[in-house]
Amino acid sequence: MNKIRNFSIVAHIDHGKSTLADRLIQQAGLVEARAFRDQILDDMDIERERGITIKSNTVSLPYKAKNGESYELNLLDTPGHVDFSYEVSRALSACEGVLLLVDAAQGVEAQTLAHLYSAIEHDLCIVPVINKIDLPAADVESCLVQIEQDLGLEPDEVILCSAKTGEGIEDVLEAVVARIPPPAGDIDTSLRALIFDARYDSFRGTVVSFRVIDGQMDSGKTVRMMHNSSEHKLEEIGKFRIKRYPVQKLSAGDVGYLIAGIKTVRDVQIGDTVTMDENPATKPLPGFKEVKPVVFSSMYPIAADDYPALADALEKYHLNDAALVYQKDSSVALGQGFRCGFLGLLHLEIVQERLEREYGQSLILTMPSVRYKFTVRDGEVVVVDNPSYFPDPMLIERSEEPFIKAQILMPDRYMGAVMSLCLERRAENTNFSYPSPGRIELIAEMPLSEVIFDFYDKLKSVTQGYGSFDYELAGYRSSDLVKMDILVNGESVDALATMVHKDRARQRGIQICDRLKEEIPRQMFKIAIQAALGSSIIARTTISAFRKDVTAKCYGGDISRKRKLLEKQKKGKKRMKMVGQVQIPQSAFVSILKTDRD
Repeated sequence: MNKIRNFSIVAHIDHGKSTLADRLIQQAGLVEARAFRDQILDDMDIERERGITIKSNTVSLPYKAKNGESYELNLLDTPGHVDFSYEVSRALSACEGVLLLVDAAQGVEAQTLAHLYSAIEHDLCIVPVINKIDLPAADVESCLVQIEQDLGLEPDEVILCSAKTGEGIEDVLEAVVARIPPPAGDIDTSLRALIFDARYDSFRGTVVSFRVIDGQMDSGKTVRMMHNSSEHKLEEIGKFRIKRYPVQKLSAGDVGYLIAGIKTVRDVQIGDTVTMDENPATKPLPGFKEVKPVVFSSMYPIAADDYPALADALEKYHLNDAALVYQKDSSVALGQGFRCGFLGLLHLEIVQERLEREYGQSLILTMPSVRYKFTVRDGEVVVVDNPSYFPDPMLIERSEEPFIKAQILMPDRYMGAVMSLCLERRAENTNFSYPSPGRIELIAEMPLSEVIFDFYDKLKSVTQGYGSFDYELAGYRSSDLVKMDILVNGESVDALATMVHKDRARQRGIQICDRLKEEIPRQMFKIAIQAALGSSIIARTTISAFRKDVTAKCYGGDISRKRKLLEKQKKGKKRMKMVGQVQIPQSAFVSILKTDRD
């Protein structure tokens, strides 16, 4: 155990976690030069396309230190986005220390602080590393000041490196060996292993990733999952060396995987404890905190008979992404589906894209919303995340919406643009601090519903990519909320209904009506698209009818002949309108999720 080190790399988005992991893997000689590719641990297509890490990945690196001793370093590469912070917290529970990466050009940013607090919460050893020292814009001195003032870490302990050029990588590995403590655990007691991830393999069943805390696991024996007492005979156990690398035994301190022919996804729960069947542990390990979703949206299959396939896909997907919460739901317009809870809008996008790619699902998502609270006349508090369950407005005594405490770090030249963006989104109690010369930290309280749509994109635009944003929930505040219905040709479409603040209802209504006008095809009769609050219409747009030229065959002659034909056409259109049902295309449901085009 003294020769094992379990560590993770944490940092703000784009500070070079995956590139540093690449250099460490190359240094350990795990992959031949001809088989190597950048971001080697990001094994999903979607990660490589977007250039972001979504899933934390594990790899065991053999390393020979300068003192001549051989060590095994278990590295867990983690995502940087705030939407995937749950992945980070799970990875940290399998570690004894972290490399806290800071970009030499950007300095300490919002997620750097969030990850530092997370590591302190898990009582981990923190090794600060300044990356990208090869950049022309690198300012190492300023970074050292920020690390001392903002993070409270010793500047003498900071390691300088460039993950791109490979400079300083040896120092990073030596610091991991010297500073991060070896795992603590008892090898002679009953086996206890913590499951921190799992994925479904269509050939082998469920592949479970775990960290052995106490005892040892032998291949071929029977293990037991403690939460449901299900028993499974081990087919294969092993370590991650980019590919799966089978071994005969895993002991306390090791990070590895097990395959035991687990066919049903329900038998595995993230945060569960694995023990041996013949000598079981008496007490399970404390699992993970229950994740709280913030954004809700309903998910429906495009073809109604694909519903069982979607249910199956969600169950398998949930194993790999424990942050997704879902339950059954139904809609008049879209049929049977699921109401899902996500950690943010990027998380929603990734879930939709992965379900479509990996599980072959074709999906429609409804408008994302947050969880509101309503106090009704008899004092009961109703929690609503779906506009279909909006209480009767006559009975509502008080309505509340969730607020967040937003922390925005940016260069001071963008102050005005960011301030006006925040005020536009109903920000309150704004205050500033100057963590270092030329940089401003803005703290504001804002409604979550104003942030989930396109706030982050707008912030990146107005700050030219230099603004960083982090938030935490700050409880519920009283707010004037209304339900806005969308009527197409006089009929309400339940999948397009949304809950909004009364002051923003008209603006949002006009936006949705304009989007639908572009998406719904023209008919032989006029189609009115309206946004309504109760019985009052607050926005309207009309799709004009096609006009067939019925007078084309009349050349010359009396005008009354043409009039007669036009009157006849008019009557036909009127009758058609009475029986006309408007088909809303799938693209219309997606288009209203898009942000403003301005």
